[in-house]
Amino acid sequence: MNLKKYLVRALHRLQKGPGYTYKELLVWYCDNTNTHGPKRIIKEGPKKKLMWFFLTLLFASLVFWQWGILINTYLSYNVTSSLSIGFKTMKFPAVTVCNANPFKYSEVKYLLKDLDRLIEAALERILQPTPGNGSENVFPPLNLELWNQIPLVLIDEHDKDNPIILDIFETNQTAGDNETATSNEASGSDVPALCPQCSHQGSDNCTYRNFTSAAQAVTEWYILQSTSILSKVPLHERIRMGYQAEDMILACLYGAEPCNYKNFTQIYHPDHGNCYIFNWGMDEEALNSSIPGAEFGLKLILDISQQDYIPYLSSAAGARLMLHQQKSFPFLKDQGIYAMAGTETSIGVLVDELERMGYPYSDCTMNGSDVPVKNLYSQYNTSYSIQACLRSCFQNHMAEICGCGHYMFPLPEGVNYCSNEDNPGWAYCYSSLRSSIKQRQICIDSCKETCNDTQYKMTISMADWPSEASEDWIFHILSYERDMSTNVTLDRNGIIKLNIYFQEYNCRTISESAATTIVWLLSSLGGQFGFWMGGSVLCLIEFGEIIIDSLWITIIHVISWCKGLKQRRAQARYPDAPPTVSELVEAHTNLGFQHEAAGAQPGDEALPPEPGTPPPNYDSLRVQPLHALGPDSDAD
Repeated sequence: MNLKKYLVRALHRLQKGPGYTYKELLVWYCDNTNTHGPKRIIKEGPKKKLMWFFLTLLFASLVFWQWGILINTYLSYNVTSSLSIGFKTMKFPAVTVCNANPFKYSEVKYLLKDLDRLIEAALERILQPTPGNGSENVFPPLNLELWNQIPLVLIDEHDKDNPIILDIFETNQTAGDNETATSNEASGSDVPALCPQCSHQGSDNCTYRNFTSAAQAVTEWYILQSTSILSKVPLHERIRMGYQAEDMILACLYGAEPCNYKNFTQIYHPDHGNCYIFNWGMDEEALNSSIPGAEFGLKLILDISQQDYIPYLSSAAGARLMLHQQKSFPFLKDQGIYAMAGTETSIGVLVDELERMGYPYSDCTMNGSDVPVKNLYSQYNTSYSIQACLRSCFQNHMAEICGCGHYMFPLPEGVNYCSNEDNPGWAYCYSSLRSSIKQRQICIDSCKETCNDTQYKMTISMADWPSEASEDWIFHILSYERDMSTNVTLDRNGIIKLNIYFQEYNCRTISESAATTIVWLLSSLGGQFGFWMGGSVLCLIEFGEIIIDSLWITIIHVISWCKGLKQRRAQARYPDAPPTVSELVEAHTNLGFQHEAAGAQPGDEALPPEPGTPPPNYDSLRVQPLHALGPDSDAD
């Protein structure tokens, strides 16, 4: 009870001034606040009071509306990009060079001989569609096992509603659901297509991939078939069948320092076979370049041995190269460029450094640790990139859906590469997955860009090399240095010269910064409040004070209500009113008179009570108070 009294008195002391009702508090606030408008509401006449009330309410609404817009703008976490140009010593980029042809034809010919005979017969049938030109007339007979797994067909689309399917190695041609016979002469206007599903579901359920040119269809068909064959070859054998560094890199010069193939790191790339990386930074520190210009860059002479190309696998001849950051995997198929044989290609490099802000301003990652996709390229000890994430995501989905992995990507743990023997329907599954928009969107949503990235902008120029006047002695020297032979073993169709250098040392840095900060937010909120209401931070403190006073008044009212409820309950328990002081005195007097009437005569003096006689019991006349009637009552 003492604690309750203390709290009640404390509330009274804290709430002095504004009053004990909400109306008194509101009037006190309007009369004492520094905000413009409320004072005029209580001091003006009835008409102006109504006008000022409307204006104050309107401008207060505008303030809250503007505050909502400002807070929403701040929480959107927009960024601004700034460009700065600086002159500094920069790391020379990692340079990856590969042959456009992944394997030497002389090394893989025994693996592809059946496939080559099939494609030669198919081309002959396409170019000379005459009767009697089927597979039964070829000697030795063709191995149609590969063909039946993924056939290459022609589609006659003269009648769009009833296209006719023409199997190249079939004498009787049929047309899917609407089977009709046709002659081979109609194939001159046919559309080539692949049917990767026919091998395991039958021609009635065939799914076709159409091409506008037979050259595209033949190349795609050959890549699918060779992928299945080469996936069974061990990695060390595939490396051996590729182009070796000592045969491919004939000369190397970095600035004024000579270099050779031993300064390159070899990796196996599924698209291009053996690739060689200069200045990768895996085993030693990356090289710096302090002077721009062609004389202070990397100079290479390469031999691509075009005469040993696989005829149906690589239709382009040259070297594939890419500039990238140290310790990053080179994705040459997406970001690489070709250098043509018989030319000197000069590549001037400009550096752009990108610095993105992380969460919550953008959904980028520093090292890929917060990306839900397992990076399959981590086996190369390379850094995270969005290309690695997208390919890892695709390979993981293919392993989950198709039951095997594609030859062009690293394998997840416990998964084997797809082949026609072990996975008859892999080509159809791969084609469906590759063309699936849903699958691509899942991978795009799962992968993140890196927060810091370096991009190399290239300016490329080419010239014939060597010239006709100098090619004789250049080829003699290069042939002797490579083969220790006086005979010329090199020619213009296999030689490439590369010059890679920094065009200038103006490194451009594109960095992001927060478009809105907490300082901007506070100043904007204060500006709107001051413009519309003429207020400041102190006015907000005053507003907070009136809220606290309202809480005190509410608490006092609640306590008073509780006390009143307690009184009503006590009155219901003791309906009679408690005796007053005069009634207690009268009762005491009456007790004395009763005692005198019982034992004393008139005129006798009152005798003291006998020893051992108990005193009169007055406790029955004592009344306990119910409770305090006010906050200052001391009754207990």
